[in-house]
Amino acid sequence: MRAVVIHAEKDLRVEDAAVPELGPLDVKVAIKAGGICGSDLHYYLHGGFGTIRVREPMVLGHEIAGVVEAVGAEVSRVTPGDLVAVNPSRACGRCRYCQAGQQQHCLDMLFYGSAMRFPHVQGGFREVLVIEERQAVKLPAHVGAAQAAFAEPLAVCLHAVKRAGALLGKRVLVTGSGPIGVLTVVAARAAGASEIVVTDVVDGPLPIALKMGATTAINVMAQPERLKAEYGAEKGAFDVMFECSGNQHALTGAFDALRPGAVIVQIGVGGNFTIPMNVVVAKEFDLRGSFRFHEEFDWAVALIASGRIDLSPLLTASIPIERAVEAFDLAADKSRAMKVQLTF
Repeated sequence: MRAVVIHAEKDLRVEDAAVPELGPLDVKVAIKAGGICGSDLHYYLHGGFGTIRVREPMVLGHEIAGVVEAVGAEVSRVTPGDLVAVNPSRACGRCRYCQAGQQQHCLDMLFYGSAMRFPHVQGGFREVLVIEERQAVKLPAHVGAAQAAFAEPLAVCLHAVKRAGALLGKRVLVTGSGPIGVLTVVAARAAGASEIVVTDVVDGPLPIALKMGATTAINVMAQPERLKAEYGAEKGAFDVMFECSGNQHALTGAFDALRPGAVIVQIGVGGNFTIPMNVVVAKEFDLRGSFRFHEEFDWAVALIASGRIDLSPLLTASIPIERAVEAFDLAADKSRAMKVQLTF
């Protein structure tokens, strides 16, 4: 079979790879769609992120969906022909965090397409993937693999919304309107937010955010004072902020618009920030991190399968695996792309 393999910075190849053996509790999936994520782009553009570097050839990809080709003798959850979203997270189930229901912090986590451990965990951008039964989450065939492949990033956003607490009737600010920002809009709307304002530094993604449920969209590069002018009165208006850009200025630049006691959920990862702690203290902000997901993956699949949301406006292009480099270059150009998927 063919797989998309990163060797080093800007060294991405489509190569032959072996198909693993099928065990009694395994499921063989013919991958049909795979979304290119920000972490995939970091490996492609920079050879890693932070202190994490690619140290051996690694198959990329963790936003994947496909059709079941075969199942092991003891598998009962899915059958051949089923469309499944593949949960890329394989927690051990035994460590102290798994036992406490915090599987996303597993001490022995295997997460597809990650160089955080060595040997690296090989990813899902391949024509055939053998997974554990628990990773296969079935969807109705009419949904399609392109929609199913959005389950993973949507799960990230559902986890962030869960971290924020109840959103029913709340006024919400989302900074950064890339795929995670827009999917956070979707998740916040599903959770009952009454108003969702989304910001970015370019115009391109803002109409998509509005189409997906935002009530107002602001280009803070073109209108740097608008947030404070419209939402800064009486110590601020927003109850909850989701910071999705990973940019320090997006976080601190919104402080005037947040009411005292506001919850800030940091989703974007951007390195070290300098934060005015006097403002955090004086306005009693509640700053919370949000990392990956666990049970939210099944929630994401259920939401997509229900037909209550249509994620197709986020899909910029579907590009065949043999043109993987072209697909990654397009995905890296935020002026032209929201979400690019590979097809297999």
